Amino acid sequence: PTPPPAARQLLLARGDLFSASGECAGCHTGLKDESGADVSIDAHWRATMMANAARDPYYRASVRSEVVRLPELRPAIEKKCATCHLGMAYTTALAVEESTAMLDDGFLSPQHPLFPLAQDGVSCTLCHQVQPDGLGTPASFSGEYIIDKTTPQGQRAIFGRFPVNEGTAAIMRGASGFVPKQSEHLSGPNLCASCHTLFTTTVQADGTLAADPFPEQTPYLEWAQSQYAGQTVCQDCHMPTAQGAVRIANTGSQPQSPFFQHNFTGANAFMIGLLQANAEALQATAEDEHFNTLQQRTQQLLQQQTAQLELSAQRSGSTLNVTVNITSQVGHKFPSGFPSRRAWLHLTVRDAAGTVLFESGQVQPNGSIPANDNDQDPTRFEPHYDQITAPDQVQIYEAIMVDSQGAVTTTLLQAAAYQKDNRLLPLGFDPAQAPPEIAVQGQAAQDDNFTGGGDQVQYQITLADSNAPLTVEVELLYQPLSYRWIEKIRAQDTPESQNFSVYLQNAPAPTFSKVAAAQLQVP
Repeated sequence: PTPPPAARQLLLARGDLFSASGECAGCHTGLKDESGADVSIDAHWRATMMANAARDPYYRASVRSEVVRLPELRPAIEKKCATCHLGMAYTTALAVEESTAMLDDGFLSPQHPLFPLAQDGVSCTLCHQVQPDGLGTPASFSGEYIIDKTTPQGQRAIFGRFPVNEGTAAIMRGASGFVPKQSEHLSGPNLCASCHTLFTTTVQADGTLAADPFPEQTPYLEWAQSQYAGQTVCQDCHMPTAQGAVRIANTGSQPQSPFFQHNFTGANAFMIGLLQANAEALQATAEDEHFNTLQQRTQQLLQQQTAQLELSAQRSGSTLNVTVNITSQVGHKFPSGFPSRRAWLHLTVRDAAGTVLFESGQVQPNGSIPANDNDQDPTRFEPHYDQITAPDQVQIYEAIMVDSQGAVTTTLLQAAAYQKDNRLLPLGFDPAQAPPEIAVQGQAAQDDNFTGGGDQVQYQITLADSNAPLTVEVELLYQPLSYRWIEKIRAQDTPESQNFSVYLQNAPAPTFSKVAAAQLQVP
């Protein structure tokens, strides 16, 4: 009989500054909380977008896309994009003043000496070696975290939140070459802000660089403007605590609490599915069980901790008036982060026989929304609505970038401003007080029903004679890679775009997830 495939192994590599995850896993696996649940750091981490930051084929194709469009800026593009996704390789090269190129013969080439550290993505000894200096300040944003580049192996400090005793410190030093040191900065939001607050430089139409940076993603700043600031931190949602105390190493350490689980749960269910479907080709270290567990956590976060819908409707003659209230439960804008993401309302009205009388926000199997202007024409975009009266209108919560001449773009380094930003705001976010880099943009800024904590959308629907009762259904859908952003990559002729297209064909459908839903009947 054919033997089962060998279990996928974490990477083993030791450099002057960093070690890959496989070097840490031996002592930090086999961990259980007080309920008996497996909370092993390696088992939770290996399927995450953090672990796969370098493998993500859309990321690779996007970097190449920027380089193809602006070849004269290739060194700067590769350096910026390697800083957080390939942080261990990038910092190692920076320390010895070597090239920080990542494409072709760079870090992502299997022949490159730093390839194992690059491939390991956002790994243990990257985050746990970030120094506390300046975190949460603008100086630390855009990947400007500080790593000690001079202390030799065997003496390098590695940070954790719990007290350190001499016995366990000696064991860790002997096993890993790192000296554990207690510091609270790993359990706060400022650490996350260094890579999840990203400003990019705008290349204007004449080739010059704009003076003002462009806010490519700002979840930390959005959180700081909300009522959650000072009450909850990133880790509360994205690294939820284990039940009770946990022995953080299997070498006889004392139980510690609270223990943030390293599952880094986000909302990118689509990419997790794509990674799983192409795990062998992408050399992922996660097994199906790891991906499946992360998918369950991801769907739970999306469906239980993201948003709620309330629906009301009243019929007056041939007019049906429907009100949809959305309450955001997210600590930053939703969607947030990379501007390819969007959420939208899909509303359907059916008669007693089930015949569709009205539909807004229908999505196709390829991920496009027929009523969305941008999906039909890349030079246009769908406006924000306070009231919808026709099926070719759809409420999409998104950020639309424009270049220095006001043309819609998906090229990051040509982005000069947001023409539209109506992403749902967190509770306590006052649009009137928001700084420019996180301001509401477009028609949502004049919508009194679009406020911190949610939105209200009115539907005024004219109906012909119809059999009562009417059934009104609404759902909030979320897509991490919207149609136009996928098509941009698929249309390009590069090795990375071709690979992404193949991986996309293997990925499970659909490209979107359901966040919330509501239904009612109208007599």
